Amino acid sequence: MNPIKLYQKYREVASYLFFGIATTFVNWAIYAITIKIWPGALTFCNTLSWLGAVIFAYIVNKIIVFQSQKSGVWAILKEMVLFFGTRGVTGLVEIFLPVLLYRIGMDQEILGIEGFLSKVVVSVIIIVSNFFLSKFFVFKK
Repeated sequence: MNPIKLYQKYREVASYLFFGIATTFVNWAIYAITIKIWPGALTFCNTLSWLGAVIFAYIVNKIIVFQSQKSGVWAILKEMVLFFGTRGVTGLVEIFLPVLLYRIGMDQEILGIEGFLSKVVVSVIIIVSNFFLSKFFVFKK
């Protein structure tokens, strides 16, 4: 198959994966910085990292990934509320599941960062969940 046609066919998924990974790195970077500042404050650091990642994700998902053409204050506001609402639900998972996994034994350090293994596992779950919520609920055509 022609690479251009292949890209066109899978552009949305490919760009979501790319920016999903970028969003995950934003999340991890904020977590890594904040956990060094406030060691042991897992929930607080997860909350800050989630918030920064969601703001980044909204911008790239709207403009690049799903290329939303919504215009008008109310249409954009509705889209934002749906996006932040769905991310709020998965955000609760993002905030509390790593702590649970950490406490039941997934407490290994990666790159010298406390509890990072649990953060990585949860990130994979969140990326997949957020794609389907964004595609079929928030930015549906």
